[in-house]
Amino acid sequence: MRSIDDLAVSGQRVLVRADLNVPMDGWRIADDGKIRAALPTVKALLARGAGVIVCSHLGRPGGRPEPALSLAPVADRLGQLLNRPVELAASPAGPAAAAVAGALRPGAVAVLENLRFSPGETSRDDAERAAFAGQLAALAGQYVGDAFGAVHRRHASVAELPALLPHAAGYLVQAEIAALQRLTQRAERPCVVVLGGATAAGKLPVLAHLLGLADEILIGGAVTATFLAALGFPAGRSRQDGDLAVARAILDQASARLVLPPDLVIAASPAQPQTARVVAAGAIRPGQMLLDIGPRAAQHYAARITAARTVFWNGPMGVAEVPRFAAGTRVVASAMVRNRAFTVIGGGDTGAAVRAFGYPASLFSHVSTGGGASLEFLAGRELPGLVALEQDVTATASHAR
Repeated sequence: MRSIDDLAVSGQRVLVRADLNVPMDGWRIADDGKIRAALPTVKALLARGAGVIVCSHLGRPGGRPEPALSLAPVADRLGQLLNRPVELAASPAGPAAAAVAGALRPGAVAVLENLRFSPGETSRDDAERAAFAGQLAALAGQYVGDAFGAVHRRHASVAELPALLPHAAGYLVQAEIAALQRLTQRAERPCVVVLGGATAAGKLPVLAHLLGLADEILIGGAVTATFLAALGFPAGRSRQDGDLAVARAILDQASARLVLPPDLVIAASPAQPQTARVVAAGAIRPGQMLLDIGPRAAQHYAARITAARTVFWNGPMGVAEVPRFAAGTRVVASAMVRNRAFTVIGGGDTGAAVRAFGYPASLFSHVSTGGGASLEFLAGRELPGLVALEQDVTATASHAR
């Protein structure tokens, strides 16, 4: 896979597929970690005389413009961090995008409007995706893939576009691959995986593969409820979106390597922290929700993390954005910071949580920007965006330079 260092970019317009899918609070960016992660690639291209066109998705607008999911706040923040003006094209492709791209000069930056405002970006129809990729390719002379958080998606800007232009991987994608390859190929023992988050459905299929990687897998978040239900314990109103048959098979396979929390913090809802109480695992009452791991679980997990030589953490232990339900996530984060071995934070929500606690990325060996992508990489699955970056250009067009 070629690096951006292998591209001759001086005087060229370079289209950078970044992952700027940041959490939003209305029109305010709640966490700009993904924007900051894109800066090294963008700055390097600018320093070498390229005009840079950044494209990304934000949320799930469903193939049509949705003002609340405009990239306007992201473009503004990118300009602040680069200390230069950044123009936003009014659409991801078409005449408005072409006009902005055509006026771009070396050393300048523009951002295309949300890629998912076009149905071609995420279409299941190969021809529709290819047509949209062709529209994007017409805007630049070279392509840089730096959206690691999207490389597991077969989307036009990720999987089809690289075939149409000379292309290379950005610094962020290179760093992600290097860190995850170390986990899969050179992990020092003991190796601990901490798995939490708001959903279980996407994690259960890869968890069986993670058992071959880790000495222990510590479970938190909504994943816990699915395993409790698989064991026959009540889960109350806790979210259960995983396949119970798959969960039972994992429990049979895992034996002692899969660690469930011995106690939990439950409440009527995240909006009612005054109803919170600590209960033993398996004692969730009707009408109650699992919203954090309990203090015993947090301390046990911290001890296992501190003793490990390699730790990969994907998913908060509870509803970490609510202070009453953030204690488990905070304890795990603190243990990761104390561990001086190889530590990887995997995923946007987990990265946002540790930044909210005041822990900079420098305290960890690597902070990934792609939760789903990192899990699928560790499971050995083929990621369409990485496959596309490894291929040669198979088609070219007379694109404007």
